Amino acid sequence: MAKKRNSKKTDAKKTITYLILLYLLVTTIAEGYGYDPVGWIKEKLSGFSITCEEDLTVSFIDVGQGDCVFISSGGETMLIDCGEASESATVINYLDRMGVDRIDYVVGTHPHSDHMGGMSDIIYEFSVGEVIISHLADEDIPTTRYFEDFLDACSDKGLYIDEAQRGRVITLGDAEAEFIAPVSNDYSGANNYSIGILLTHGNNDFLFTGDAEAEAEFEMLESGALEHVRVYKAGHHGSDTSSSEEFIRVISPDYAVIMCGAGNSYGHPHDRIVERLAEYTRNIYRTDLCGTVVFESNGINLQIRTER
Repeated sequence: MAKKRNSKKTDAKKTITYLILLYLLVTTIAEGYGYDPVGWIKEKLSGFSITCEEDLTVSFIDVGQGDCVFISSGGETMLIDCGEASESATVINYLDRMGVDRIDYVVGTHPHSDHMGGMSDIIYEFSVGEVIISHLADEDIPTTRYFEDFLDACSDKGLYIDEAQRGRVITLGDAEAEFIAPVSNDYSGANNYSIGILLTHGNNDFLFTGDAEAEAEFEMLESGALEHVRVYKAGHHGSDTSSSEEFIRVISPDYAVIMCGAGNSYGHPHDRIVERLAEYTRNIYRTDLCGTVVFESNGINLQIRTER
């Protein structure tokens, strides 16, 4: 008996073939008259928006001269850094007010106290799913009290510490957090080992680079992971060792957040970096001036509110 032909698949193949031939015919004729049909299609699609079922909240928590970012979407959460140990209560109280009792991913971008000083307190206070830190050369592994406390907290809670793997993607509700740095394993100093994360939620994206300096920024660009982003957490608290000219030109952010403490002794943010960012956006938020800054995304629009 002859095998019965799948008529639906055959008809579908014919339809696709006809559409391709029609597209080629139309574009050939249009180009003959000086039109650019492909460009027209791209222009029309450029305003296409992606609606997400689950909203995304990104809180840049004011911890003085340090970094702390809390991300929540669809009931899934990530904490990137937590500031100094002296700011632990600030972070814990903020998360308590949000009704948080579990943090799915705790990320320490690099082991400096203004980023991970209070991490042990956070780990003891909340249920934690996974702890992620950057790879470090042996000579860059801290022997400080706060880092030993962090290791002890992970051990006491039975948490395995994972190293960030470039290219890994973590799903948080309707958002995706991709690890884009560190790119290399042979930097001098801990700053350039900072974990870089590109968070995408529909048409909105956020870039976090810890304290990565110009060398690491260049490698992120070379890797092809970056283009225009909507929100950029300025690297290294607005220091002039980060936010290099080429880096900012490529990402050309619509919004920038600078996390630094009022009257800090480092001179953060540097005037040159503020001016550089201002070439691309007037939407520059500073935690030393604004307090905690919160972005809410529905996949299309962004709403921003500040503490002051």
